[in-house]
Amino acid sequence: MRENFLYQEQDLLARLAAGDETALTVIYRQYWKPLFISAYNVLKDKAVCEDLLQEIFLQLWAKRERLEIQESLQAYLFAATRYQVFAHIKKCAGREAALDKLAPRLIIVTAEEPMLQKDLNRQVEKVIAGLPEKCRQVYRLSREAHLSHKEIAEKLSISPKTVENQLTIALHRLRVFLKEAMAVVVAAVIS
Repeated sequence: MRENFLYQEQDLLARLAAGDETALTVIYRQYWKPLFISAYNVLKDKAVCEDLLQEIFLQLWAKRERLEIQESLQAYLFAATRYQVFAHIKKCAGREAALDKLAPRLIIVTAEEPMLQKDLNRQVEKVIAGLPEKCRQVYRLSREAHLSHKEIAEKLSISPKTVENQLTIALHRLRVFLKEAMAVVVAAVIS
């Protein structure tokens, strides 16, 4: 059944890329309601959710020829919805308290979520593996072994200040990677 579903998605995406408006209509009818519910569960604003989804489907059509969907159309659309919701919340001033309450409500229960998480973990691991050796050691001892700066300094025979500097470098590279990864996804959704 899942294989048939993926085949249907691939067929729809191929038709969409070829400019078939019927394919967009089928995608819209199939996914609009669950995407709306997903956005509405967080935002609780019908008009805003409708606007966000309209933008997602407009961008899907606008980018139809250059879309590269790795996992599935469903996972792509749910991710696009999440990023649109995040972008909307970020735009709205004075919602810091709402952001704190969002994490539990944004947990996704789609079958694709574990695959997306694995992919992100692999990419983060590549960033960590690409760090200079000392920097990588400090990062792993800090974040994976949960050692203090002092313990790391003693273990690696370096100063606590060097530990701090190496950890700063590692975290900066991870932040840059995550920011770029999110920017690519958001740009794919909104441009």
